Amino acid sequence: QVQLVESGGGLVQAGSSLRLSCAASGRTSAVYSMAWFRQAQGKERDFVAGLNWRSESSYGDSVKGRFTISRDNAKNPMYLQMNDLKPEDTAIYYCAARLPQDHDIVESPNRYPYWGQGTQVTVSS
Repeated sequence: QVQLVESGGGLVQAGSSLRLSCAASGRTSAVYSMAWFRQAQGKERDFVAGLNWRSESSYGDSVKGRFTISRDNAKNPMYLQMNDLKPEDTAIYYCAARLPQDHDIVESPNRYPYWGQGTQVTVSS
């Protein structure tokens, strides 16, 4: 079992930057493939970015070139650096992790059994 806690959300103006953090506790001896998702009000939960156990990354089309996912090592927090934020980036952002034996980055939220509580990001125009 692993517990995830996000932080770093807030209210910013368009064009600004934010950095989200996801801290893991519990069984952190394993290396997890992890991802960031977001859910805007009234919409489905969408894949934002993912990072596998080899530190290979993948991004959703709407954030490519603006967002960067990173993690120094398995025991450090995972980050999402968000630059040039747009009003359409407004959502609750969730950190998620796969089971230790599942190494690939996948975009379906159903493939992630571990979730944080979410952090709100609001971008004003």
